Amino acid sequence: METVVSGIRSTGNLHLGNYFGAVRNFLKMQKENRCFFFIADYHALTTHPKPDDLHGNIKQVLAEYLACGIDPETATVFIQSDVPEVTELYLLLNMNAYVGELERTASFKEKIRKHPDNINAGLLTYPVLMAADIIIHKATKVPVGKDQEQHLEMTRRFARRFNMIYGVEYFPEPDAYNFGKELIKIPGLDGSGKMGKSEGNGVFLADTPQVIRKKVMSAVTDAGPSEMNQEPSEPVKNLFSLMKVVSDPAAVNYFTEKHADCTIRYGDLKKQLAEDIIKVTEPIRERITAILADNRYMARVVAEGAEKARESASATVREVREIIGYRNFA
Repeated sequence: METVVSGIRSTGNLHLGNYFGAVRNFLKMQKENRCFFFIADYHALTTHPKPDDLHGNIKQVLAEYLACGIDPETATVFIQSDVPEVTELYLLLNMNAYVGELERTASFKEKIRKHPDNINAGLLTYPVLMAADIIIHKATKVPVGKDQEQHLEMTRRFARRFNMIYGVEYFPEPDAYNFGKELIKIPGLDGSGKMGKSEGNGVFLADTPQVIRKKVMSAVTDAGPSEMNQEPSEPVKNLFSLMKVVSDPAAVNYFTEKHADCTIRYGDLKKQLAEDIIKVTEPIRERITAILADNRYMARVVAEGAEKARESASATVREVREIIGYRNFA
């Protein structure tokens, strides 16, 4: 049995990228593996959320996890900050993480480019905390999206480095897990890259049908193909990528042929795409509403999850301290 660990930052509602890039794999993996799925609220602090927003976002993501089908009776579902052992392992791993390698990560470069006024140490050491989250439970598989591949490789590096420095075979090196041939990356609606929570280009699981239709109909396209079999522009490729995930192959083939023979009407494509997205999200949205109304249930889920997660994490930290050389006076 594999040990699986993954989490999602509590920085707002989950979007289609979260669902297809991670959560959908959680549902499959929880049936056959020892799974730890957490809400990464420490990671969310890099954006300095207000206290009320932080709690509200944690609650929202928890409800959405459960609404998507994560089963707390099967998997361990917990909030990152309820497991303080992870911060100790984070500190210990930081002692063998180097500034140069952290500064070279693509995500850090992107963050400082987009937010030059908020270059904090938490952003720099984000990969170290992510590594601590994963290896504290000795994960062997991590269901991550394509944008997290580099961070996972750094997790493998930190695990390997710890083993080498202390001459042990303690931490396994986790692999990425996805049920498809490639890691899934869901594009945004603005034609500029991946779907994100703060980029304003996402479709959220909690969006109403009306909101989804408005967002999709406003998606960036182009003037349309001017030559037979013309390569689609990047914004149009993004819409086709989304359609391949949520629509029937017949619909994808229909609009692909229409683009190839220059008869495509982007309005028709968007209408089809919006309705297909709604088919995916509407049952989830209804469950989210019901779960958010049941505070007692959510409190029980996180309390039981924290207990199970701490049992695993405390055992690891205890053994790591001994490997490093911390001893009791006896």
